[in-house]
Amino acid sequence: MELRRLVDSVLLPGFLGTTPPDWVRRRVAEGLGGVVLFARNVVDDSQVAALTEALRAERPDVVVGIDEEGGDVTRLDAATGSLVPGSLALGVADDVELTSAVAAALGARLAACGVTVDLAPSADLTLTPDDPIIGVRAFGSDPHRAAAHVAAYVSGMQSAGIAACAKHFPGHGASTVDSHHTLPVLPRTERQLWETELVPFRAAVGAGVRSIMSGHLVVPDWGPEPATTNRHALTEVLRNQLGFTGAVITDALEMGAVAGTSGIAEGAIQALVAGADLLCVGGELADSDVVDQLAAAIIAAVRSGVLPEERLVSAAARARSLGGPVSPSGTWDPALGMLAARRALRVTGAPTLSAPPLVIDVEVAPTIAAGPVPWGLGPHLAELIPGTEVLRSSGELPPVSSDRPVVVVTRDAHRHPEARDLVLSLSKIGLDLVHVETGVPGPDLGSAARIDTHGGSYVSLRAAAELLAAHAAGEDSR
Repeated sequence: MELRRLVDSVLLPGFLGTTPPDWVRRRVAEGLGGVVLFARNVVDDSQVAALTEALRAERPDVVVGIDEEGGDVTRLDAATGSLVPGSLALGVADDVELTSAVAAALGARLAACGVTVDLAPSADLTLTPDDPIIGVRAFGSDPHRAAAHVAAYVSGMQSAGIAACAKHFPGHGASTVDSHHTLPVLPRTERQLWETELVPFRAAVGAGVRSIMSGHLVVPDWGPEPATTNRHALTEVLRNQLGFTGAVITDALEMGAVAGTSGIAEGAIQALVAGADLLCVGGELADSDVVDQLAAAIIAAVRSGVLPEERLVSAAARARSLGGPVSPSGTWDPALGMLAARRALRVTGAPTLSAPPLVIDVEVAPTIAAGPVPWGLGPHLAELIPGTEVLRSSGELPPVSSDRPVVVVTRDAHRHPEARDLVLSLSKIGLDLVHVETGVPGPDLGSAARIDTHGGSYVSLRAAAELLAAHAAGEDSR
């Protein structure tokens, strides 16, 4: 029983529903390390606060994690879109005090909800236009500028009493495949990592970050195992060379990069042996069976000598350091998110609207990390400019008329040929055309004017709509 309690203390599963199921409450009372919340667990802030209060009634020091990056990746605002811009927008605004203030305000909101650790910020870099999963989640491509914002975000979040979690060590931004599906092999030497990807992680450690998430990424110089299960990565580089003393949380073990290679149970054991402290699972597998499966495998590994019990003891101690309760500190100010979103807008050309526009929101599938969060500029402009017509397109060219302006809205058009080709086709017609790009800015596609929002959050879209509405009224609201 004591070994089972020790094993349970390093598990961080998800679950279904907006109240804790009986199996979760029972396991928390018996020593389960904690839970991670997803959009499926959220109705509103007061409901999340009640959910976490119910968990804490079972055990006060339970860990409650959530993926609340802001921007495109939000759980609290999955029904509406995030009320704070994401990392790329903050990096473009390039005001570290603003980044810290946004993180502190978000931290205050999380604390009021009873969360103890936010699985943010992304300390990755945007290093290739073919990156399918990080994109606007990173503060940018310059390692030193991004590092300053990572440190500011960590300081702001932790000032509210919430543990920050820098991810995805050693950095996902150079990958051209998504570790949700398959195992990425980074085309990077160890020297390149120290000069580039590891710079933001060093800054996070210097800022006192309380947790770091391992990425399921192979660095050939470190061996064939992904960082999550690689002792050199987690113990030698992260602990000994970077000097990190906090808790290492794995990325979700059911992701294809682990489940499709070593398997979930074996991956969990290897991660603990390598130096991980808290095993995240439950984005896709969210029931008691997966917890039982992992616990049984880890217990067997301890009894066979594969996993030293003292390693499990140290992991459990670090996991407990992320538990609650959290005393709310600071205040949540939603106006701060809109301010930051406005400062992140970048405009080329003259995006004036001579009449109510036709808005074409070009839809592409969201990433697994973001999920199906509302997106599109059309509803905002229709509210602000009466007479606006809104179309949603998957890339086909709709009928257009040269007697009204057209606003075409894309997300990472450079990665989606159908979106890119649509903008190029519209550019050749001779329209009064404004291109609004809500992802990572790509090459110019020939529009008369362009607005880059650097993210698809509610506030980023709203800021772009207000800017266009102000131009239509002969003003400039920036």
